[in-house]
Parts: sequence; C-alpha cells; structure tokens
Amino acid sequence: MINTDAFSYINILDKAADASWTRSECINNNIANVDTPGYKRQDIDFASTLKEELGRYKYVSLDEKVENVNLNHLNPSVYTDSANFSYREDRNNVDIDTEEVERASETIKYQVLTDSISQEFSRLKTVMS
Repeated sequence: MINTDAFSYINILDKAADASWTRSECINNNIANVDTPGYKRQDIDFASTLKEELGRYKYVSLDEKVENVNLNHLNPSVYTDSANFSYREDRNNVDIDTEEVERASETIKYQVLTDSISQEFSRLKTVMS
C-alpha cells in the first residue's frame, strides 16, 4: 500500500481486489464441499464494508471520502452463511448452480478491478512524464 493521497483510489481498488480474490477462494471452497454433509457455505461482503466506511463522511465529495478512508477498516472477514435454508437432508446449504454463477461473476469483477488498477497507474505515469 502506498501512503499518499495520489494513490487513494489505487489503495481502495487494491483492497477491493484482495476481497474479490478472497471471495473467489470462498466460492471455490463451497463448490469443493458441495457433497460434505452439514457444510455451510461461506462468503465475504466487501461492498457493505466499503459503503459503511464511505458513509462516515457525509456532505463531502467522493474524492474527499476516498482520501479520508481508513484502509485498516476495509478488511471484511469471511462469514458462514448459517441462515441460508437448506432443502437437503444432509443439511448442506451449498447450491452448486448459484456458486458457479457467483464464481463467474467474481472472476469478471476481479478482472475489472485489476484492469482499473492498471489504468490508474497509467494515468499517473502519463501525468509524471
């Protein structure tokens, strides 16, 4: 992580990419445990964490919000989805079709995030030359 206001967006994109990677690992783990009796799916929710952190600064521009974000607060944790009802007798709540769709979606999200990071560095490079 780079500690300067010029890299505020990059730092947040970096945190989002890390969360996306972690979520992909959770989804892959869910898929691997689709036949494990009693297994409860796991997930991560970075969007709510980011929304909460940005919401701390009302009545300021997005740029000011991003500059004031405490990156230490952008560490969402993996949670177990025990509330998700299971129709299966083995009490496993992983739906393979849902997990496959989520995995595809998360792959696209990760690619967009890493591309956005590259574009931000390209803009900085252009400004510095």
